[in-house]
Amino acid sequence: MKHLKTQFFASLRLCVKIIIVNLILILTISFNSYAQNKTCWPSFRGNQSLTGFTNIQLPNSLKLLWSFKTGDVIKSSPVICGKNIYIGSNDGYLYSISEKGKLNWKFNCESSLEASPLFLNGIIYIGTLEGNLYAIDSKTGKLKWKYITEGQISGPSSWVYTTNKKEKQIITGSYDFFLHCVNAKTGKLSWKYETDNFINGAPATDGKIAAFGGCDGFIHLVNTNTGKASDKIDVGTYIASSPTIEKNKVYFGNYDGTFYCIDITSKKTLWKYEGAGPFLASPAVSANKVIIGSQDKNVYCFDKLTGKLLWKFKTLRKVNGSAVITKNVAVIASGDGRVYMLNLNSGEKIWSYEIGSPISTSPAVINNMIVVGAEDGRVYAFGLKK
Repeated sequence: MKHLKTQFFASLRLCVKIIIVNLILILTISFNSYAQNKTCWPSFRGNQSLTGFTNIQLPNSLKLLWSFKTGDVIKSSPVICGKNIYIGSNDGYLYSISEKGKLNWKFNCESSLEASPLFLNGIIYIGTLEGNLYAIDSKTGKLKWKYITEGQISGPSSWVYTTNKKEKQIITGSYDFFLHCVNAKTGKLSWKYETDNFINGAPATDGKIAAFGGCDGFIHLVNTNTGKASDKIDVGTYIASSPTIEKNKVYFGNYDGTFYCIDITSKKTLWKYEGAGPFLASPAVSANKVIIGSQDKNVYCFDKLTGKLLWKFKTLRKVNGSAVITKNVAVIASGDGRVYMLNLNSGEKIWSYEIGSPISTSPAVINNMIVVGAEDGRVYAFGLKK
């Protein structure tokens, strides 16, 4: 009898272990289908909070692996997932390109694409300058649905869960003054929130609040479940870029060249930096630093807690593209046609590559690879040659 009990409990422990392992595997597969990791940069700035941070270490020098030609200027920033790159072009096409630089498919959106795509659960979501939001199958390039706004969509989309966490919603700003929230599966409107002017950037979200700037001069804080205003913060002039939200703080720059860190609970400005050029770029936020480029040709690095300027790096042209922070470097592209890797502590240049055409987009960064689009209509991939 004792032997049978021992066998029973041993079998029970084994069954429990198998169930736990399977649950972990299922959750991991589900999570990785839309989460940022070392091989996936699924959205503009890499994640829903728009932090522009990735926990990888890049080599100190990279080589051009390939370039891919589209039919017009590229102002859309790329995303990478499942060993494929997705990017829009002003020629009106959304492109799927393999990690080797070969075309998988292209989808005709019938209008210029300046917004970055969003990769979520195998679907690509992207808005056009005609105001259409498309959902496209990432494997086949086939249309799933189309949602129509009444103004151009210049900024990328983000996503949130509904309250019961059963359905995902896509949130997108438009020049029709509205932030639109539509069901990710069906494309049906869930709610929309009205502002007083164009919405140019992407909404950053912590899952409960969507924070975004507008040409009405406010940072808007919207409840993602109801679409109702949580609050709005007056910053005096319009905000053309996308903010970053992290731990109840929102980081952003405005067109007057002032950079802010604001507590979204108290609505108090914790610190601000004045005297830069207009900010069209979005900030990258790490554990202790905030990095952003400006139209005054400089890249600024602030202490995240105090706002103290730690360093700035001068490029030769305006910096409208947003930086990415990795473990060891800041990656940024400039209107001077160069992609830079900068030392995080000093701001000194570690590596650069001259494309020869202005770059106004933000790079996508995964393990040993940087991908960026340029105004010559080409997508460029940098990495380690085998």
